[in-house]
Amino acid sequence: MAPAAQMGWMGVDLFFVLSGYLIGTQFLRPYRSGAAPGLWTFYRNRLFRVLPAYLVVLAMYYILPFWREAPSLPPLWQFLTFTQNLFVDYRADGAFSHVWSLCVEEHFYLLFPLIVLFMMRKPSLRKTVGLLGCLVLLGISIRAYVLFHLLQPLASAGQPFGLVYIERIYYPTYSRLDGLLAGITLALVRTLRPVWWSALSRRGHTLLCIGLALIGVAFYLFEARWESVSGASAFGVAFGFPLLSLGLGLLVASALSANGWLRFRVPGAKLIATLAYSLYLTHKELIHLTDNCFPGLALAGRFYWLGGYAAFCLIAGELLYLCVERPFLIFRDRGSISR
Repeated sequence: MAPAAQMGWMGVDLFFVLSGYLIGTQFLRPYRSGAAPGLWTFYRNRLFRVLPAYLVVLAMYYILPFWREAPSLPPLWQFLTFTQNLFVDYRADGAFSHVWSLCVEEHFYLLFPLIVLFMMRKPSLRKTVGLLGCLVLLGISIRAYVLFHLLQPLASAGQPFGLVYIERIYYPTYSRLDGLLAGITLALVRTLRPVWWSALSRRGHTLLCIGLALIGVAFYLFEARWESVSGASAFGVAFGFPLLSLGLGLLVASALSANGWLRFRVPGAKLIATLAYSLYLTHKELIHLTDNCFPGLALAGRFYWLGGYAAFCLIAGELLYLCVERPFLIFRDRGSISR
């Protein structure tokens, strides 16, 4: 359990890689046949996918205080504009804090299509590589600035720096683009450079081994990030996220390859994938409700609590999916067919 808990936060970065790959592939695919993707169709599909369940859960946070895992919420405008991750005061407003990653996704959904349409007016491998490299360097530069000007002075004065790390490095979009960029790179290669992709897909085992090695190095760099901002931890602050994202990107490439060891079916994976968004929106609240409503589970033991919590999460996720997500997705798809 302990190693899983220590490494579980990397699941968000894996999600960013997968999102960059899936959304990138979806938007870039028309270029293979000489067409251009529909901007309105893309935005419309994202709105129907994201907003209904999100607004329902957000309303519950404001209408039902017992639903909150922390006493206070950021201002409503931050949630409605998806800027909570840029202005969060984590010490004062801790409820619904996990929506920071949805804010990153929404910024990606907004800007990525516009950048692609602009870049594809005069496509160039050199310009694409240059843009991706500049975005990676931007993230490194921002994190290094925060490290040297905020985190290390606080640590030298014997003051805690964890909240500053969360608010200025871990949550903001501009310092968390690496996973999305890794996924976009995979999408670009698979969609626009099929010969390169074919060569990669024959090296699934190699991709897996290199990816695991890079993730191991990143985990080492991040291991003491809450206790230290010097030495390996300092290097991890600036360079750990691109290193981790590259490793996770190679794992995804291995899973998509022709011979990778990750090419296997996981029982129940389809159900979890279907409910993933609803589970994401409600999982943190369910920890709070499980502890408050069923205190005996924690006393009975860790596995009883974990089993109960998992069951409640699945029930809540299923209800949110069936009552909100699925009807709006059906309506969206009917509208697409009618046109």
